[in-house]
Amino acid sequence: MHGVSGASAAQVLDLRQTAQVAGDQSGGFYRPRPQGSDSTVARGVTVEAYRWGDLPSGTVARTLAVVFLLPFMLVNVATWMRPASPDSEAVVKSLCRLLALTLTVLYVLAVAGVALDLVGWKCLSSPRCLAGRSWLSWLGERPVGAQLASTALVPLAAIGLIWRISSRPGRTFEAFRAPDQGIGGSRLGTVGQWDAEPLVGRLRAIHVAAAFATLDLTVLLARSATGATGVTVALTVVTAVILAGCVGLLCTPPLIDRAADDHRLDRVTRTLRNVAVVVTVAVLAHLLTGPRRWHEGHGLPGYETTLAVLFAAQTALLVVLGVVLLCHRQRGGTPLFGLGALVIAATGISLSGAYSAELVYRVADFLDRDVPTGEGIATGPPRAYTWVIYGFIRALLATLVVAGLVVLLTRRGRRRAAAAIVAHDYPQAPAEAEPRLRQVRDAIARARFTEKLVPLAVFYGCLAGLTTATTTIGLLGEFPSDLLERNLGLPADATTFGIAFGSWVIAVAILGLIIGGIFTYRTVPFRRHIGVLWDLGTFWPRAAHPFAPPCYSERAVPELARRITYLVERGHAVLLTGHSHGSVLLAATVLQLPPHVGDRIALLTHGSPLRRLYARLFPAYVDDVALHEIGRRVGWRWVNLWSDTDPIGGWIFSGHRTPVPDDVGGPAVRVDRRYRDPRDVVTPPSDSVPPPIRGHWPGESDEPFTAAARDLVRRLGERADPPGTAT
Repeated sequence: MHGVSGASAAQVLDLRQTAQVAGDQSGGFYRPRPQGSDSTVARGVTVEAYRWGDLPSGTVARTLAVVFLLPFMLVNVATWMRPASPDSEAVVKSLCRLLALTLTVLYVLAVAGVALDLVGWKCLSSPRCLAGRSWLSWLGERPVGAQLASTALVPLAAIGLIWRISSRPGRTFEAFRAPDQGIGGSRLGTVGQWDAEPLVGRLRAIHVAAAFATLDLTVLLARSATGATGVTVALTVVTAVILAGCVGLLCTPPLIDRAADDHRLDRVTRTLRNVAVVVTVAVLAHLLTGPRRWHEGHGLPGYETTLAVLFAAQTALLVVLGVVLLCHRQRGGTPLFGLGALVIAATGISLSGAYSAELVYRVADFLDRDVPTGEGIATGPPRAYTWVIYGFIRALLATLVVAGLVVLLTRRGRRRAAAAIVAHDYPQAPAEAEPRLRQVRDAIARARFTEKLVPLAVFYGCLAGLTTATTTIGLLGEFPSDLLERNLGLPADATTFGIAFGSWVIAVAILGLIIGGIFTYRTVPFRRHIGVLWDLGTFWPRAAHPFAPPCYSERAVPELARRITYLVERGHAVLLTGHSHGSVLLAATVLQLPPHVGDRIALLTHGSPLRRLYARLFPAYVDDVALHEIGRRVGWRWVNLWSDTDPIGGWIFSGHRTPVPDDVGGPAVRVDRRYRDPRDVVTPPSDSVPPPIRGHWPGESDEPFTAAARDLVRRLGERADPPGTAT
């Protein structure tokens, strides 16, 4: 089982000729071709690879979709990062789902800001903006209501697009359902086990209803600026009720998380969505037929206030989430200081705000063209978006500065620890090996920086939350440049330049993600680095945001469980080997296997992030209870290989250093095996260069892996009755 690199089946098996024996082109099982020249393996052993690399993305179009759905994915992952305390589950779920709903609202407001505010309100009222734009000028002489109704078709199309995209993946994995038997008490075993589509369908209906209601409210507030009629008030009240219903449903996890066969809530959410669609049609009709004059102003009435209120609501939700997480953080062990969900949620919200602000800014620049300042579109985007860009670039620069300081301040300690490890591993190294020893020390020092990323992530998350809070200053009619010049003496031109620079930084970052997504499927290095984000983020089911990319573990884990069960029931003994994230997939799979299968399987993990990353990021799902249950499931026929040069993988139960943790004993002590990387610092007689530093790269052909595999095969052979074939 490969990791997030998306390796081919031939690379995983270290062969040139392979044949698929199960699955499809997105995810399947491969073996050496029977007649292939590379089919030589140990007698009685069949080597088989599971390739899942195309499940998280697979095509360029799907990867590009992930780029634009990245904020939704981050907030969805946040709900899985909740503390291990069961008392916090309902509250954290509700808060994360509410934050996810605000992203859908912001998505609609951003598109509405372009279509209704910039185009429908500002550009269509400016002859200079319409000059030379025949595709737009035909609307210039129409009534304002007709103009807004026409431009409102753009956000309606955006809602329809995201609705369509989120509906398709649910039908893809219908055939991949794991059996209900044999599931243990660990929550990690539920990943990929339960049918998530009913929950996603309910969340989808709620978010679609909120999206339509957001568009309706934006238009109705503009219509009410000159005095609300009875129809306007009635439509506004119905819209507010729809939004309140959406919020209420998301705040009741026991209700919305009901079993798939409980269809009452499905009917409620579908009804709410359908009512929102009908109200939207009524609002557009009201725009076309309303006889009253429209308020004249530089911006769409009520739009900027709505934005500021949304950002204020996000700030309040983040504050409440932070308080809840701190109150329920683990005593004695605080992964990410107990703020993992807050960090990732704040990052997703900050990124969503940056996406929205950049969209509005770029369209405003396009429409501005040669329009003189003070006329029409030249008034620019709402102040809230200016504050968003200012806050984003401020948080980014501050984090980079702090990261640089952390690198400098921790370098001596990391190098000292690396030097001690190198001295222990290579005590008899000759003098000519000093350059290679220095390279090994540097590799170990870099690998140990992973632990320093935890406080940096918390720092950035707090700054991102502060960014959301400062956007509400736009309600006071202040721009960052004016406020900073008046209070800090910073020249307004310098602040304006910084904001413009920040806008282009965001644009370049988005373009970089798009290019990276395209080249992910053309070059291995891009896939190895860019693909990590998609593979890790889409491992978790859509439990908070229905517009997040689909979860591939809903297929991969049940498919693996089915294949392993089939092989065992055919009389085989099965050795499971997983590198990097592949070890996480195997861990979830082992927890789903029927009890009678456990006696015939063994587990070999290498470069595994189970303890080093997942136990810190997802303490409710990967903890000592889950890890010990995995060991018991395989009869403690489990070996985990790790090295000090690996920046991602690590030990699971004990690093076998002094002192050994008090809570580690029994068979768990024998699981972890540290190996020396590289195996030597001296060039062997048979080669011209010293052995390579593996780091996080898989090493299936190295001696530590081969020795561990032979040991586990031997233990499987001793256990098997009657003797079976190790696969």
